[in-house]
Amino acid sequence: MSQVKSVAGHGIPLVGNDIDTDRIIPARFLKCVTFDGLGANAFADDRSQTNGQHPFDQPQYQGATILVVNRNFGCGSSREHAPQAIAKWGIQALIGESFAEIFFGNCVAMGIPCVTASEADVKQLQAAITANPQATVDINLEAMTASYGNMSAPVQMAEGSRNMFTSGTWDATGQLVAQIAQIRATAASLPYVTWGQAVR
Repeated sequence: MSQVKSVAGHGIPLVGNDIDTDRIIPARFLKCVTFDGLGANAFADDRSQTNGQHPFDQPQYQGATILVVNRNFGCGSSREHAPQAIAKWGIQALIGESFAEIFFGNCVAMGIPCVTASEADVKQLQAAITANPQATVDINLEAMTASYGNMSAPVQMAEGSRNMFTSGTWDATGQLVAQIAQIRATAASLPYVTWGQAVR
């Protein structure tokens, strides 16, 4: 199981409220069998309309791992492809004013922390990243702070979700693998597991 206690890296500001999952990954890209390749199409329509001025296209933000957004990010349909597209682009954590509940839950299931901060702190962080994209943003899930240069701001996350990250229990598959001995012992004690074999 993989604990996530902090995430650090360059930031990328994405300004705007109510950015929905249709904008994060347009529906025509949902035909993929796996999530591979979705990163290249994250915000495809928004990017095509801004002629290279979208943050995901600007050279100073390439390689960024922390996305800083505003209010109600990830609203709309519940498609898991939205956080997958962001993750495949390279994002490992998000800071925002607020997140849509299903989007947040999908991010937790993928090991991507989404922390919230005040409107003023988010806007200040977006402005600071715009002025100096190469400085490091550091999200600390134990201290519950986000720092950037000389700036430090408190961030929030529901305690249950925070504990899942810091303990590593966000990873459901990892938990199953870690408990494989108990799973096999339980399966061996269930009489109906062997019913099909008795019929043969």
